[in-house]
Amino acid sequence: MIKHVVCWKLYEEALGKGKQRNAEMIRERLQALSEAIPTMHSVEIGVNSSRASQDNYDVTLLCEFDDFETLKAYQEHPEHQAFVEFVTPLTEHVVNVDFEKA
Repeated sequence: MIKHVVCWKLYEEALGKGKQRNAEMIRERLQALSEAIPTMHSVEIGVNSSRASQDNYDVTLLCEFDDFETLKAYQEHPEHQAFVEFVTPLTEHVVNVDFEKA
């Protein structure tokens, strides 16, 4: 099993919307993505709490894939590619980690 972790740090404002609204839109898109691509397992999507440090990243995705081949297929999927095009202009920085779950 492969754990796929992505964290996005958003611009304060992008495309005429504030960080919180953009974070919610990303969450909604990720939820739709998880429903469109059945190889994503155990999907968790989180938006940084307003009570948490604002230095934290703003949105996170944690999900599992059977193996690196299904992760690669997900990354190449047209729905994922459309999400990347959507999220890129909103994102100041992104970090990714893929690891094998013991």
